[in-house]
Amino acid sequence: MTRSIWYDTADIPTRGPLEEHLTADVCVIGAGIAGLSVAYRLASAGKHVVVLDRDQIGGGETGRTTAHLSNAIDDRYVTLEKAVGTENARLAAESHTAAIEFIDATVRSEGIDCDFARLDGYLVCAEGDSPDLLTKELEAAHRAGLRGVTLEPSTPVRGWDSGPALRFPAQGRFHILKYVAGLARAIEQAGGSIYGGSRVEKVEGGSPAKVTTENTCTVAAGDVVVCTNGAISDMVVTHMKQAPYRSFVVAFGVPKGSVPDALYWDTADPYHYARIQPLDDASDALIVGGEDHKTAHEDDAGDRFQCLEEWTRQRWPIAGERLAQWSGQVLEPYDYLAFIGKNPDGAEHVWLATGDSGMGMTHGTIAGLLLADLIVGAESRWAKLYDPKRLTLHHTELATLAKENADVAVHVTLDYVTPGQVSDVSAIPTGEGRVLRRGVHKIAAYRDESGKLHERSAVCTHLKCIVDWNTAERSWDCPCHGSRFSATGTVIAGPATADLEEL
Repeated sequence: MTRSIWYDTADIPTRGPLEEHLTADVCVIGAGIAGLSVAYRLASAGKHVVVLDRDQIGGGETGRTTAHLSNAIDDRYVTLEKAVGTENARLAAESHTAAIEFIDATVRSEGIDCDFARLDGYLVCAEGDSPDLLTKELEAAHRAGLRGVTLEPSTPVRGWDSGPALRFPAQGRFHILKYVAGLARAIEQAGGSIYGGSRVEKVEGGSPAKVTTENTCTVAAGDVVVCTNGAISDMVVTHMKQAPYRSFVVAFGVPKGSVPDALYWDTADPYHYARIQPLDDASDALIVGGEDHKTAHEDDAGDRFQCLEEWTRQRWPIAGERLAQWSGQVLEPYDYLAFIGKNPDGAEHVWLATGDSGMGMTHGTIAGLLLADLIVGAESRWAKLYDPKRLTLHHTELATLAKENADVAVHVTLDYVTPGQVSDVSAIPTGEGRVLRRGVHKIAAYRDESGKLHERSAVCTHLKCIVDWNTAERSWDCPCHGSRFSATGTVIAGPATADLEEL
C-alpha cells in the first residue's frame, strides 16, 4: 500500500472496540473529519455523543486527503451556477467559507497544533486552455459573493510561466490528522466516547434509532449520523447520484521557503492541485495531486504517479526526491455538492453526509455545522442546498447522471459474462490478486507473500457488481459505487457493510 506523509493513524488513541450496549443522545458512525466535526459540535452543546469507527481516527479517506481548505469550488463557479443557479452558488460559497472560518476558530479555541495557516489560492489555465476561462470564473465567483477574488498576471512562483491566475484570498491548509486528533481530545473532554475497531453492520431508524456492530453490540440513540464517505445507511438513492473516482498524490522534498506557501490548481480535466506542507526547520513537502480515474476502471497507478512527477518538475524544478505517494477515493455528486441531511429513505432520526466532491475537508466541516444545527432543531439556510433527496433538473447534470448510471448498468451485466483476468490461479503472481471465472462464478483470488492462495466471491456485497484488483492499494475495489475490500476479502470501505462471501 502506498503511504502518505501524514503520520500513522494508530498514533491517535481511541477507546478500542465497543464491547457493551450503550445509550446516547447521538451516535456518530465514522471518525473522519465529517463525523468528528458533527460530534465535536454536539458534544460542545452538551449532548452525550458516542462515535464508532471501523478502524482508527482518520483511518479512512480523511487520512488520504491533501488537506486543501478552499472556497474555490473545484468544479468552478461557472459550472456550479449553471447547475444550481446563482443564489445556490452564493450559498455554496458562503458554506465553504464558513467551514474554513470554523476550522480557524476551533484550532485557536482548542489549542490544536496542526500547522494551520491562512493563505492564497491560485487557479491557472491548463496547457491549451483559453484565459477567457479565468475571466468567466472571476465574474461567477463575484456573483457568488467572493468579491475578494482577483485576476493576477501570474502566480508568485518564480520560474513558472503560469500565465494569468485567479487569486482566491483567505484559503487554508493544515495537518489533517493532527487536527482530527485535536477534535477527538475535545470530544472526550466534553464527555463523548470514541471507539475504534467497531465495524457497524446495521443502522435502524426509530425512537430511539439503533446501531449494531459486527460483534452484536448496540448503541441506542436519539439520533444517528452516518459519516462513512460512502453511506452505509442509504444503499441506493445517494449512490445513484454520485460516482467514485480515485485520485493520486505524490509528495516531494523542497528546501524550506523555496516554494511560496499557497494553494495551486489548474483547469485541466482531471485538474492538478498542489500545496506546501511544513516538515522541519530545513525543509517542506510539495504535495501534488491529480490524474484521477473512475474507481476500478484502470489499474495503472505507477504511470499516474509518474505523470504527476513530470508535471511537477516542469513547474518546480527545485523539487527533490519523492517523499511519499498515495491515492484516495473521492465521491463525485452529479451536481457538484455533497449530500448532507436526513437519510433519504425516511429512516426516523437517521442522518448522513456523503459526496465529498474532492473537497472533503470543507464539505466534512459543513456537515458538522449543518447536521448539528438540524439535530438540535435549528433552521439552516443551507439545508435545502445539501438535501440528499434533491434532484437538480439542469440538462447537463441530468446527462451526467444518466451516463454514470449507464456505466453501472454495464458493469452489473457484462462483468458477469466476460472471461476472468486469468484462466488459472497459477498465473497469479505473489502479492497480487486477479479475477478469474470458475463455471458461472467470478472469483477474487489473491496470493499472499507466503504463496498461500485466498479465494472469495468477486461479487460486491453492496449491489452485486464485480470487484477488480487495485495493485497500488492491494485491495478489491467496486467499479459501481466504490466499496472496497482487503486483499483477503474483508470490507474496508462502504457502502458495503459485509465481507466478500467465502466460497
